[in-house]
Amino acid sequence: MVLCKRRSIIRLSINMKNKIQIKPYEKNDAPFLASIYFNTIHHINLKDYSPEQINAWAPVTSLEAEDWMKKWEKISPLVAVQSHQIVGFAEFEKDGHIDCFYCHHEYQRCGVGTALMNAIENQAKDNHVGKIFAEVSITAKPFFEAKGFNVVKEQTVNIRGVTLTNFVMEKLLI
Repeated sequence: MVLCKRRSIIRLSINMKNKIQIKPYEKNDAPFLASIYFNTIHHINLKDYSPEQINAWAPVTSLEAEDWMKKWEKISPLVAVQSHQIVGFAEFEKDGHIDCFYCHHEYQRCGVGTALMNAIENQAKDNHVGKIFAEVSITAKPFFEAKGFNVVKEQTVNIRGVTLTNFVMEKLLI
């Protein structure tokens, strides 16, 4: 088990108390999740999308927690925590759809995504959901492929008048 800080590959041995925990969303998590959404897109997805696309996808207004809180009253995200710090989140809907799936930009390749995906798969199996699916960015596609997802189709989406490429991906659990 490793504790990751920053993308500069600082890895420290840790004991089990620092492992990634998945917890249910609480209202006071909203500003942290909004920040993860904004900063991950602006720092990580920038390698695959233009600044114009990034700003359309995650405008500064996406840092405002109020709109997120309204959404999360209906779809309660799974929240990844390590050493009392929120390091990622995912929205998993009852029909198997994974909407938002974001890992803190300073905790990439540290097991956050794997912990979230394991929790999603466990929830899906517990609820007899046979397929999970998502609209996945170019950046996230290799992670989802490594987790057993297959591309259903490549698509172009329009966000705030700007087009972006992403992939509809799915994984059969049965």
